Amino acid sequence: MDPTYRAAAEFAQSWGLVYFVAIFSLVLIYALWPSRQKQFDEAARIPLQED
Repeated sequence: MDPTYRAAAEFAQSWGLVYFVAIFSLVLIYALWPSRQKQFDEAARIPLQED
C-alpha cells in the first residue's frame, strides 16, 4: 500500500473523529444554551400560526 495513502488514512481516522466530536459539541451547546430557548420556542410555533 502507498505510504502517503496510509498516512492520510490514519490522519483522517484519528483527527477526523476529533473534528466531528468538536463540531457536534458546539452545535449541542448552541442548541441547549438557555438564552436561545425563546428563539427556538418561537420557531417551533411557526407551523401552527395562521396566515
